Amino acid sequence: MDRTRLRKKNLEILLEQLEDVKHPSALEEQYSTPPALAAELLTIASLHGDIEDRVVYDLGSGNGILAIGAKLLGAKRAVGIERDRHAVEVARRNSQKLDVVVEFVICDVRALHTRCDTVVMNPPFGAQRANRHADRIFLKKALEIAPIVYSIHNANSEQFLRQFVHPATVTRFPTSFWLKRRFWFHKKDRVNIPVDLYRIEAH
Repeated sequence: MDRTRLRKKNLEILLEQLEDVKHPSALEEQYSTPPALAAELLTIASLHGDIEDRVVYDLGSGNGILAIGAKLLGAKRAVGIERDRHAVEVARRNSQKLDVVVEFVICDVRALHTRCDTVVMNPPFGAQRANRHADRIFLKKALEIAPIVYSIHNANSEQFLRQFVHPATVTRFPTSFWLKRRFWFHKKDRVNIPVDLYRIEAH
């Protein structure tokens, strides 16, 4: 196994220890980022030099997996932004469990006014009617605060995303993850969901 794959696997093993958010909201599309997917995104970001010694923000941080993973990979400062107080409590416990210093702030992303080096995020896909276009809100804010953004989106979102972030440079990394039964309307115990990881570099 090469060094990159080993580093990714070691990170995934650590992230698998994290507590999930109990009683997530279906309307707000509170899907936790699976450890394998989080490790993949963060490893790609690390290989591009966008994590180590950087200030990294995770928008919609949920249980803190991306922010914690960024700190484990050497981020100078990692900050999770999340408006769900219960999720922030879980994230803080998770950072303590892995003995890393991560800041978690209870805040709606629209109210965020700051600057950082890199944003990592798994935003709501905007699939629920009450949460329509939430992905646009996250993308817009991410590009306001950082020159480099890593984000996870539905596999059929490429044309929309490229148009929405134009003239930013977009690199797509197709992948998938196993989604466990989470809400009452899920009919299967597990389903494989194709998604795309994106690296977005603002101009």
